Amino acid sequence: MQFDVSFLPALAAAFLLVFARVGMMIMLLPGVGELSIPSRVRLTIALVLAAILLPMHRNAYQIDLQSLGPVITMLFQELLIGAVLGMTARLAVSALQVAGAVVAQQLGLGFITAVDPTQNQQGVIIGNFLTLLGVALIFATDLHHLVIAALDDSYRLFQPGEIPIVGDIAQLMTRTIATAFKIGIQLSAPFLVFGLLFNLGLGVLSRLMPQMQVFFIGLPLSIMLGFALLLAVIGTMMGVFVGYLEGVLGELLRPF
Repeated sequence: MQFDVSFLPALAAAFLLVFARVGMMIMLLPGVGELSIPSRVRLTIALVLAAILLPMHRNAYQIDLQSLGPVITMLFQELLIGAVLGMTARLAVSALQVAGAVVAQQLGLGFITAVDPTQNQQGVIIGNFLTLLGVALIFATDLHHLVIAALDDSYRLFQPGEIPIVGDIAQLMTRTIATAFKIGIQLSAPFLVFGLLFNLGLGVLSRLMPQMQVFFIGLPLSIMLGFALLLAVIGTMMGVFVGYLEGVLGELLRPF
């Protein structure tokens, strides 16, 4: 009894192309693609998702192994598409870093930095806290399901073998960055008002009592009142962020 295995090379090439798109996206996703996550865990997630997506989109890959050039070109296209999907999600989460930086400045904690595990670089400690809280809420609210759905729907937006429209990708990146900055400022708006009123009050107090060391009184008071305000509004802040992130991921489920 003989088995026809002539289809295996083309199937293996298709799997590698799917894995290139999935793996690049997983590498850039916040929460999953961090260096603190073991590489075996990230590799396992990418392999499992690629194995799930391959049967659904196998026919989209028209592979001719007789010529290597088109296969290599398709590989780079798949890497580009995965990078666009993953970077979009990461740029959206960066809104929390913007909000954290503004909040830290208004509370007088802008000089306190720590390593941000989601960015692998130094960041203000409040921004790191908000980012970690946002990533935790992504998984708690099942928004990562939208990421998987966007990955599946990307085969309708970006057909394998077709050159992605650079203008649309640039427009998506620009819009995501601008919206992330706007949302970050909106999330920190209560602290901008707090900082303005608090510093205005300190200015009036220093005029009324010139002999008082306003700085030594104002900084601890600013930190305590700022943390009380953060405790009061953090639920609303994160609710707005989750709604914003859901809208960003939802854009990936339809054409630009």
